[in-house]
Amino acid sequence: MTRAPILAAALTAAAFASPALAADAKRSTFGAMPDGRPVPAVTLTNSRGVSATIIALGASIQALHMPDKTGKREDVQIGYDTIDGYLAKPEFFGATVGRVANRIAKGRFTLDGRAYTTPVNNNENSLHGGTAGFDKVLWEVTEVKSGPAASVTLRYVSPDGDMGYPGALTTYATYALDERNQLTIEYRATTDKPTYVNISNHAYWNLAGVGSPRGAMGHVVTIPAARYTPTDTGLIPLGRHDPVAGTVFDFRTPRAIADRVRDGRDKQIAAGRGYDHNWVIGDAVTPTEHLMARVFDPVSGRGFELWSNQPGLQFYSGNFFDATITGKKGTIYRMGDAIVMEPQLFPDSPNQPNFPSVRLNPGQTYRNTMTYKLFTQR
Repeated sequence: MTRAPILAAALTAAAFASPALAADAKRSTFGAMPDGRPVPAVTLTNSRGVSATIIALGASIQALHMPDKTGKREDVQIGYDTIDGYLAKPEFFGATVGRVANRIAKGRFTLDGRAYTTPVNNNENSLHGGTAGFDKVLWEVTEVKSGPAASVTLRYVSPDGDMGYPGALTTYATYALDERNQLTIEYRATTDKPTYVNISNHAYWNLAGVGSPRGAMGHVVTIPAARYTPTDTGLIPLGRHDPVAGTVFDFRTPRAIADRVRDGRDKQIAAGRGYDHNWVIGDAVTPTEHLMARVFDPVSGRGFELWSNQPGLQFYSGNFFDATITGKKGTIYRMGDAIVMEPQLFPDSPNQPNFPSVRLNPGQTYRNTMTYKLFTQR
């Protein structure tokens, strides 16, 4: 992987980011829930042309504007312009997903010898916490700050038995934008009973900009993983780690997504209609963040490095957009219009004894931190 352009972009950002500059956090309202409750929104803005709007519904990234190589700012997050779309046809756009992100086979798991079920919402499996996961609830905004890093913190208490999961889970989501063009997301959670937790963010990236006819398949991706977790036809992991070498899953050197995303000769690609798999970055959560992926759009010059403390990266290439959703700017979303990079523990971990555990006990604190290091390469 070539590091020079990334380092150069980082150094350029550091050189122009004066310690005297401060990022700003501004409150607003993004419509209302069906019961009339207002949906708070907070926009984080720095002096370098980057802004991120966070809404309390799903503790979600509603928009993220950043400049291209000519200085033109565009929104690089697909979703909706108003609250109506998020209520009528939620698609996890920019959302916090949990209590357990990704898939759980047949919506069933055991904990301490007791069987539990969570609602299925992805064929016969449970996806991203079930039918009413963290993406579909209104979070409470607890803190908004301007300063060297502008930030907003949101809170949600998931009651004991929520979506079938044991224990009352108190979760905080903090979004922070600094003058180095770093957007950091941190999730923390505590429980009063043993439970399972795997929270992530489901941002849909199109670095070409919302509405661009290019979509995201021309994005060049690097993932520093030698292994991935193959799945069955329902996208449930088979329980093993396979090498990426010699396969369409090898992104250890930069590759355009379009190069192999439709290679139906690979049964894994055929089953997922593209990429919808977990790359094995490590075997456990780490104390500090490490590189998970680099994504770059050669035409606009926009890109990001994704760093996290998590061992797994779910890369989804937007395979199931079928032109039935009309989003921002009146854009009809089609297959490949955006991609998702979710740092997390591995899919179906409650049912996979060889995977890192997603168990959380009372007295422990769950923590998932991820940083999008945004850059523009000219």
